[in-house]
Amino acid sequence: QVQLVESGGGLVQAGGSLRLSCDASGRTFSTSNMGWFRQAPGKEREFVAGITWSGGTTSYANSVKGRFTISRDNAKNTVSLQMNSLKPEDSAVYYCAATRVLRVPPTARSNEYADWGQGTQVTVSS
Repeated sequence: QVQLVESGGGLVQAGGSLRLSCDASGRTFSTSNMGWFRQAPGKEREFVAGITWSGGTTSYANSVKGRFTISRDNAKNTVSLQMNSLKPEDSAVYYCAATRVLRVPPTARSNEYADWGQGTQVTVSS
């Protein structure tokens, strides 16, 4: 099991940037694929980005491709999501998640992620 805590959310103007961080604890972190998901009010939770256990392969939702970058530092037990060129439609609660299902590229299915953080709010104003 992996315990996850997200941070870095906040209020930013459209076109701005934020960097989210997910601090993990637990021995299985370095052997887990990681993902970022988001959920806006009234909408389903959606996949944003994923990264394999080694960091070698990443995947992105089409809506964020080219703007967001997921990365991990297994030595520090962290996963990050660099968000650039933010749009109001990016506003959501962002969740970090871990899965022991080591698909390549990482799965976009939320039900394959067993461990979740508490979420961090990202609000993008226009």
